[in-house]
Amino acid sequence: MADKQDLIRFGIMGCAEIASKVSRAILLSPNATLVAVASRSIDKARQFADRNKLPENVRLYGSYGELLDDLSVDAVYMPLPTTLHLKWAVMAAQKGKHLLLEKPTALDVKVLDEMLDSFQRNGLQFMDGSMWYHHPRTAKMQELLSNSHLFGRVKAIHSSSSYHPPPHFLENDVRVKPELDALGALGDAGWYCIGAILWSMNQKLPTTVTALPNTIRNSAGVILTCSASMLWDEEETVATFFCSFLAHETMSLAVCASNGTLNVDDFIIPYEETAAGFSYTSGAMFVDLHIGWNVKPQHVRVETKLPQEAVMIQEFSGLVKGVKYLGARPDTRWAETSRCTQLVMDAVRNSIDDGYKAIKM
Repeated sequence: MADKQDLIRFGIMGCAEIASKVSRAILLSPNATLVAVASRSIDKARQFADRNKLPENVRLYGSYGELLDDLSVDAVYMPLPTTLHLKWAVMAAQKGKHLLLEKPTALDVKVLDEMLDSFQRNGLQFMDGSMWYHHPRTAKMQELLSNSHLFGRVKAIHSSSSYHPPPHFLENDVRVKPELDALGALGDAGWYCIGAILWSMNQKLPTTVTALPNTIRNSAGVILTCSASMLWDEEETVATFFCSFLAHETMSLAVCASNGTLNVDDFIIPYEETAAGFSYTSGAMFVDLHIGWNVKPQHVRVETKLPQEAVMIQEFSGLVKGVKYLGARPDTRWAETSRCTQLVMDAVRNSIDDGYKAIKM
């Protein structure tokens, strides 16, 4: 357990549903503590604190500015609507707060770059809230995919993130309102798909991105369903993804390489909190007469003492501690990962708006 004085002190800006999960994660993390919560009104902040049974010493604010003026807050978790990210992220940087920003990070890469520049100038840590990167299963999958004997070179990737919420979501949720989260399913679910594909390619950007003509929008023009393909010319690798607010729950990733394949069905949110699995096959061939396979998939189970969102908080807090106490520079890898995902997401959107033409990266 970290010394109490060394705990990174978090403030939460915004009481969205996901903030409940992250507030719990902060309280579970061994090197972080929650000291403040802000909403647009003090009543909403109190309701959030009561609903999540927060400790009595957590300070509650009725405006975001009050939280940013709190000198005891080291880092901010910000689950605000995407259209509000630029204003409040830049203000957080100006106030010297490290930032864990909920995805999607921005409406486009120009806006994201403005935010990232603010954190770089102020020597502050930035990370987006994609929790699955931090699960120990992800590191294990990366270890295996990097084994050229087992997998060889990645040749094809497919990812899917979809869910079918009740009618009130499609009518009233922030994610279907253009003035709040104009990216819709592409920003909410597609962010994960694009991130998983780029993770499989070690963050190398594709040569071209082409949206597929299956886009469905609501009456306000917000994307409810879309798909896209990506091509890496040099590697001769192709990837596709599907994201939707109109289809059954999926969180899948399939990676096909020259020597093996890897499959995971729950990469965004594991089926259970204390462990997560995946399967892989290497060196598979058909047996004589094509009546079976020579090998069966191997199933790997990776246990974790903390849920993935708490591991994310722990890793982020460790980086902040390095900057605050040890004179370390912020780890720019996380900002670069967010930026790569944002660039591809922008390309998908541009391809849709341009009649599904290929966009060169």
